[in-house]
Amino acid sequence: MKLKTTEIEAFVRKPDPAVRGILVYGPDDGLVRERAGRLVAGAVEDPADPFLVAELTGGDIAGDPARLFDEAAAIPLTGGRRVVRLRDANPSTPPGVADAVARAAKSFLADPPADSLVVLQAGDLGPRSALRKLFEAAAAGVALPCYRDDSEGLDRLFTEILGSRGVTMSPDARAYLSENLGSDRGVTRAELEKLALYAGDSGRIELADAEACVGDSGQRGLDRVAFAAGGGDQPALDREIAACLGMGESPVGILRAAARHLMRVHLAMTDMASGASAEQAVRKLQPPVFWKLAGEMTRQVQAWSPDYIARAQELLLEAERRCKRTGMPDAAICGRTLLQVASLARRRK
Repeated sequence: MKLKTTEIEAFVRKPDPAVRGILVYGPDDGLVRERAGRLVAGAVEDPADPFLVAELTGGDIAGDPARLFDEAAAIPLTGGRRVVRLRDANPSTPPGVADAVARAAKSFLADPPADSLVVLQAGDLGPRSALRKLFEAAAAGVALPCYRDDSEGLDRLFTEILGSRGVTMSPDARAYLSENLGSDRGVTRAELEKLALYAGDSGRIELADAEACVGDSGQRGLDRVAFAAGGGDQPALDREIAACLGMGESPVGILRAAARHLMRVHLAMTDMASGASAEQAVRKLQPPVFWKLAGEMTRQVQAWSPDYIARAQELLLEAERRCKRTGMPDAAICGRTLLQVASLARRRK
């Protein structure tokens, strides 16, 4: 079964009892971990009880393909439901591990042991992924995607973490947080909790507070890569790619951030073609461009041409395909492609 975005939260709160296998996947690793943890916690009285919950990895399954089914079929000594949590269900190395996990999951879903539940955690899976297709098609399985928080998702977190403590924030602070958070749910929660502690109950967060408390993580790092590529700044691009990879961002995620940035540049260029000034076109973009980056965004909107930006977007799309289909190192494909994009940007100067 495949869940729609609007169905996900309701399912996590109260899963269908007929579902025995849940694949939690997506580019937001923090949200994948959060939802998998909530599903496990909702299924057993004590998620830390080793008699109720078995923790496995993809490597465990590759070494013993029958272990997933055997762990699910084990009868807890203390009674209750048996849950298996499989972390890293789609590892890229060593070769063959992902296929072994998919085969084990298929065997489990074909005849799941009574009252058992298996929760698998995976990264970003494409529509052709064997594991994703298996859970989307299975009667006893569900594929649950975890995408990065959009403006609505961030607003809910602002309310949950800040609003519940009476903390308010200025429009500039909200815009800053919306621009610099959202790529990883775990990072976003940690940063907002830190802000709430800094402000105190019923406190107020101004722009300077947000800038002081929120580190160079999440979407901020991806934005720096995208702006460096779109501006043709090769030295900055090299530094920011290395920083993002060091923070755990995937090469595909970095490529997508650059593609989103160029799409926004293109949208503003379209408004300019209809008579708007570059500044007006940039101000119309949603979510809003952070004010410190508005000048650079305006410069890029004025610098790119439709032909060059179309070529850059083609390069990024093809690079993502190559990351998923070839044996070449993803980081090398990502870095080389973004340098090509930066080269196109420099030609417009």
